[in-house]
Amino acid sequence: VRERVGIFDVSHLGKISVKGVGAKDFVNTMVTNDLNRIAPGSAQYNLFCNDAGGVIDDLIVYEFAADDIFIIPNASNCAQVAADLSASAPSGIEVKNIHQQYAVLAVQGPDSNKVMQNLGLNLDLEYMSFTKTLLPNFEALGEIIICRTGYSGEFGYELLPTWESAESLWKILLSEISKLDGRVCGLGARDTLRTEMGYPLHGHELSLEISPVEASANWAVVYSKADFRGKRALESEKAAGPKRSLRALKCIDRGIPRAGMSVLDLEGKVIGEVTSGTFSPTLKIGIALALLNPMAKLDDQVQIDIRGRLSQAQIVKAPFVESHVR
Repeated sequence: VRERVGIFDVSHLGKISVKGVGAKDFVNTMVTNDLNRIAPGSAQYNLFCNDAGGVIDDLIVYEFAADDIFIIPNASNCAQVAADLSASAPSGIEVKNIHQQYAVLAVQGPDSNKVMQNLGLNLDLEYMSFTKTLLPNFEALGEIIICRTGYSGEFGYELLPTWESAESLWKILLSEISKLDGRVCGLGARDTLRTEMGYPLHGHELSLEISPVEASANWAVVYSKADFRGKRALESEKAAGPKRSLRALKCIDRGIPRAGMSVLDLEGKVIGEVTSGTFSPTLKIGIALALLNPMAKLDDQVQIDIRGRLSQAQIVKAPFVESHVR
């Protein structure tokens, strides 16, 4: 994925439809970012919080039209997000959990555009935009939603065929990817890629107990919006300052940090905990994301307790590797 192209089956991701007059405005009251900043054909990263500012899920909102909103949440949180939206929706707005209507096939990597071109798709999509189209010579597959999105940090696409067409599209994509020396990739590779980019994973860097303020995700929170769920709690936390902050750690010693491992300062005092950690195949070194005492600063040296051995690491700026999404 970093050098050529890979394909992922991420059909486990949730899919929610919100339709009706005022659908966009309604969803905008339920998420932290501002949907007024996007137009039909565009998507936006969002956080879906509770009243206390805890993150129920992070998700992508796609605007088909002002009265037709499509949401992709994480698989394990889809039912909760759909239920919350349904409970809050005003009369005339219909919320549906449509998980089994679409599959999600992600084609990621610098050669992903070649894959699309070889299939007769000359797409001119900006990052975080999408289109609906038929695949030339394979029109029987029906309309496919093609999004310039991904979770790898590389140029790529996420394709949403109907559930019934997914297997056929997978075989077509795999045939083209194989010609470019690409590979089928699993969720383990996906997790390594997103960790190298410093992207959060719900349940690790974001949760009901880890707020956007702590997770350094304020960039996805528009406090100037009239209102959204969790706004007051997040404003208060932001004003007071977080009790911990998400930081990126790059190992100096050998060793692979993992979630739950303690992070100590050079005096041996515990100052936080690893939320995600892995070996970076790109950098050939251990890397981690960690929630630390907010006094810990960029370039500080720290120690990670890796199974009883203190491994030296340095606080660095994420991403660990350069982003090529655009």
